[in-house]
Amino acid sequence: MKRIYNLAFPIVSLLLLSSSYSYSQNITLQQCLDRAYQNNLTVKQARTSLQASKFNLQAEKQSYLPKVDLLSSYTYLSQPIDINLQTVRDGIVNGSSAQSLNAANEVFKEITGSDLSQPVQDRILNASKKIIGAIYPDYNPSLSKQSYFVAGLGVRQPLYLGNKLSAARNLASSLVETTSINVQVANKEVNFLIAAQYVRILYLNSILNKQQFIVDALTKNKNYAAEMVKNQVLPPYQKNWTNVFLTQAQSIYNNLKLDKQNALVELNKLMGAALDSAVQITDTLNYTAKVPETAQPGFYESNPIYKLVDSKTAYAKTSEKVTRSFALPNVFAIGNYNLYQKDLPLTIPDWFVGVELQWTLFNGQTRKRTQAARELIEESKLAEKNTSQTLQAAMMVAGNKIKSLQNDVAALDTARKEAGTTSRLITERMKNQLSSPKDVNDALLVEAEIEKAYYTAVMGYYLTVAEYYNILGKPQQFTEFIP
Repeated sequence: MKRIYNLAFPIVSLLLLSSSYSYSQNITLQQCLDRAYQNNLTVKQARTSLQASKFNLQAEKQSYLPKVDLLSSYTYLSQPIDINLQTVRDGIVNGSSAQSLNAANEVFKEITGSDLSQPVQDRILNASKKIIGAIYPDYNPSLSKQSYFVAGLGVRQPLYLGNKLSAARNLASSLVETTSINVQVANKEVNFLIAAQYVRILYLNSILNKQQFIVDALTKNKNYAAEMVKNQVLPPYQKNWTNVFLTQAQSIYNNLKLDKQNALVELNKLMGAALDSAVQITDTLNYTAKVPETAQPGFYESNPIYKLVDSKTAYAKTSEKVTRSFALPNVFAIGNYNLYQKDLPLTIPDWFVGVELQWTLFNGQTRKRTQAARELIEESKLAEKNTSQTLQAAMMVAGNKIKSLQNDVAALDTARKEAGTTSRLITERMKNQLSSPKDVNDALLVEAEIEKAYYTAVMGYYLTVAEYYNILGKPQQFTEFIP
């Protein structure tokens, strides 16, 4: 046991160290996208819908197979069935009498070579009617059974359905195409949201670092003011000012940490992870001026949003074919094999086959439905054109906005450097008693605001670049800007 423990302990320790190491590593944007592709609930839902449409297509492909049903029934009658013999009485009496007369005439003709005389024929016919009429029942007999059970196998094979089956199969195929594009749309939107959330977290890290620097500087300023008040170099209210500024800076810092925690929760949700999962992102926003790839003519055709609208046009065209097929006839081969028909008063053959024609000669809804389907095709074409123009306009706006934000970032970068220099100069002057602690506080707050404006512009730049690639339909390529 001791030997096993000595062997197991290093292995367990190594696994724990490895787990701790992976936990301490920063998660990259690409890793976030990979996790979302596997676990995001919206993407999973889209994939499930796609799978359902595929099964539906497989079902439509098997619609040409025959349909076999087990048919059975149990019937109980309020009273036994009566056989109405009186409705056929005259026919039976007259027919039987005529047969008797014909037989007698044939016998006489065979013997004598001539027919019976007419009076004799009349006497024979009347005598036959009296005899048969006397013995014919004058009542309607009833069958003894009041309940009957029958069972059989029914077969129905479509032969021609006016292209309804092929149209339905094409419609199911169009639905598969649409749901497949829905998966792309869901994945694209999730990738963009994750990229935006990741940039937001980097922005908060940058602001947190700067705010921590401000808190540290204000703390030093507070201690310096306290020392100066103690030495009666500064009045006490100068120390109070430093306390006010430091308290405000600490509150801002704490709120920023809460904002980051909320951002991590939202990122976990997008990745499909537990909301309280430990995710570590400590990188900050580092601005690098890069030029996104130029959008080529017709770029919008690769965007899943446009492809989704285009697939709806194809779906509408197929729907029109389905609607028009309703006016065509249906032809089926039918058959039945009786498994059980005992005690029936009248039995039918054990099996039969046939051909069945079904043709709706008039349906007031068919024409209007066809017109509605045609209007849907036109509506889809207009939506397709509108989507292409919307994407092109959004691309142009995003491109111009990127250039504008690059100008803002450059200007604010210069301003924040000058603000930092100014804060250091005022701090040096305070040490030489040429400025007050309040002057330092004011300078630090101005520096913090300019720094925040700078990182806000940088965040806006990266978000616009992410939107640019999202419009291109390639949000994953944003990882080239933020690895």
